[in-house]
Amino acid sequence: WTFAQSGDRNDCSSMKAGMFLRKVKSRMWKRLRHYKLQEDCKTIAYKSSWAITSYSTFSISDVEAVREGHQSEALLNVADDFPADHCFTLVFRGRRGNLDLVADSAKEAQAWIQGIRVLMENMENMDESTKLDQWISDWFLKADLNKDGRINFKEAKKLLKMMNVDMNEEHACCLFMMADKSESGTLEDQEFVEFYKMLTERTEVLDLFQDYSSDGQSLSQCDLEEFLREEQLEGEGSYEHALQLIDCYEPSDTARKNHSMSVDGFLMYLTSPEGSIFNLERQGLFQDMSQPLAHYYISSSHNTYLMEDQLKGPSSVEAYIQALKRGCRCVEVDCWNGSNGEPVVYHGHTLTSKILLKDVIATIANYAFKASEYPLIVSIENHCSIEQQEVMARYFRDILGDMLLTNTVEGVSSELPSPEALKRKILLKGKKIGKESESPTGEVSDEDEAAEMNKDSPASESLPTDSKKSKQNLCKKLSDLMFCKSIHFHSFEHSRMSAKPNEMSSFSESKARKYSKEAGSDFVLHNTRQLTRVYPSGMRTDSSNYCPVDMWNMGCQIVALNFQTAGMEMDLNDGLFTQNGYSGYILKSEILRKKERLFDPENPEEREDYHPLLFSVKVISGQQLPKVKQKDWSIVDPLVRVEIYGVPLDQVKQETKYIDNNGFNPHWNETLQFKIHTPELALVRFVVEDYDKASRNDFIGQYTLPFTCIQPGYRHVHLLSKDGTSIHPSSIYVHIKITEL
Repeated sequence: WTFAQSGDRNDCSSMKAGMFLRKVKSRMWKRLRHYKLQEDCKTIAYKSSWAITSYSTFSISDVEAVREGHQSEALLNVADDFPADHCFTLVFRGRRGNLDLVADSAKEAQAWIQGIRVLMENMENMDESTKLDQWISDWFLKADLNKDGRINFKEAKKLLKMMNVDMNEEHACCLFMMADKSESGTLEDQEFVEFYKMLTERTEVLDLFQDYSSDGQSLSQCDLEEFLREEQLEGEGSYEHALQLIDCYEPSDTARKNHSMSVDGFLMYLTSPEGSIFNLERQGLFQDMSQPLAHYYISSSHNTYLMEDQLKGPSSVEAYIQALKRGCRCVEVDCWNGSNGEPVVYHGHTLTSKILLKDVIATIANYAFKASEYPLIVSIENHCSIEQQEVMARYFRDILGDMLLTNTVEGVSSELPSPEALKRKILLKGKKIGKESESPTGEVSDEDEAAEMNKDSPASESLPTDSKKSKQNLCKKLSDLMFCKSIHFHSFEHSRMSAKPNEMSSFSESKARKYSKEAGSDFVLHNTRQLTRVYPSGMRTDSSNYCPVDMWNMGCQIVALNFQTAGMEMDLNDGLFTQNGYSGYILKSEILRKKERLFDPENPEEREDYHPLLFSVKVISGQQLPKVKQKDWSIVDPLVRVEIYGVPLDQVKQETKYIDNNGFNPHWNETLQFKIHTPELALVRFVVEDYDKASRNDFIGQYTLPFTCIQPGYRHVHLLSKDGTSIHPSSIYVHIKITEL
């Protein structure tokens, strides 16, 4: 396709001609840069006004969204200097910062806003094979230093090194000459794509294809049906499904008309979402959403306002936007007295920066239901004076309007409402004054996370503990807006006798762990009725995370993590919430919802219907793994580790050998086997690392999914970066077998 096909010629031509736009980082930092769309309509180059030739570039495929107007902190700060219709923000995938730009006129701003949106849509609509070609062309552009659209063999070799391809020189030279149709000793863009494809032919896929092909040339509809039944374990409807796959993935018109599939089509299917390890039937909304709230895991963020650490880093409304866009359904707001009667949000008693509560609420109102329609819980820690609490109450009511759920459930029902019943509603959680209070204020005990953290911190252990709980005054107007009431946890016995469904206790990770070890099944039973929130220990000032699986095993619903910190813990959170339409709500396994039959995660063999499974993963090969170190000469030595997370008995890891110097198409052909005691609670994480005998292995990519979402057979595992974003086309190719023991 070209840009012209989309009928937006003018936008494209003005973008291609290039334009000076002002890049804004803060009130003080506003500089002119020259931005220009490259001929490929896929890359934007930019340079500072004083740089003579050196342009930097970014790809349109890295842009996740274009926001118009003053929709970022930097642009809100300069709102008085630049009209909204001159301003726009490019939001990038992953944790890369936004790019805030100001054009000279509304017309110029629109040319870029509309232009980039059309280009993004074109990228979205590309099929898998076009995406691969696109990826190869992007690399070609990087290597073509003199920009004449050609590269010679030496440059091609250097480029392959950058792409993490280590190849036999004679073999590559031979293929290079075959690809050089014009016999010029150089390859043009499309010739290089062909060269790359010849070089990357997948022999292991070809062998499998030939095992099932009756004539060795193609798969007939019957051949493909047999493959789907025998290997992919598809039952009924395999014959019809075979035809759908041919129609969808076969590039050759002739083969499609003959209802047959070539090896190219077969590879397209295997690398497509349908051929991936994740069962597509569980990707959309497939769970019953009409059960009480306490029956669901809820994707939850801790100290949502923080972008970095817990002591001195920035607070930002951008952090709320990022969390909400990732499907988070429980965010935290810590409110403190600010100047001029304006409550502020920050991590109290630290040097983290402050943001206005009204900006946070406006951001929540704007983004609450963009990723999921299901209810959003706002957990409020309130340290404000009565006067500023009244301001808080007014903001919540006025800014959230009809979205705010105010009619509380006391005395109405014995259970909390369901996510379905609460769609598009925002629920506030915090301290409440008892019903009987008629006065405009009341006292509540002050035992929230801030108080707990002071107990956790090493300095406080030497202090005498004040046996009388400190009290806090609470304004009735704010108290009345709370849907969920924060209460102090006494014991499981006490809560079984007296807790109301909308009462919720918070546990630090260490407390939650202690209860899970001492009274696992009591904790599980408690969580069939009550919501439980778990938060990271106060010692984690670097915003590190704890493993959420230990808490999910107990049925804890609101397991709050620092969303801004990448790593295994967030991979598990993303993995659990990838299913069920990214709704941020996952129905807990039946063993954690049954009130009459107790399940103890510490002793999974004792349950009535104990059926362990044998999970066997043959790790066959890897494809185009990204380089870890940016040194020209380094090529990765990859190994694959399969990690199981679940009940304590299931927590195991196994890894393959490493392969020397091959990130391009390493072959392991190793089988790893696991006994899974409680499949319903297990998550599987595939990690690829660069082996290093002298120091810690370097992370290359990972993919995490619930065990219940795994499809058997020959599958590709599409790797994600540390940030959880796609690193297309990097993958590992596996064969999965699950059998009853």
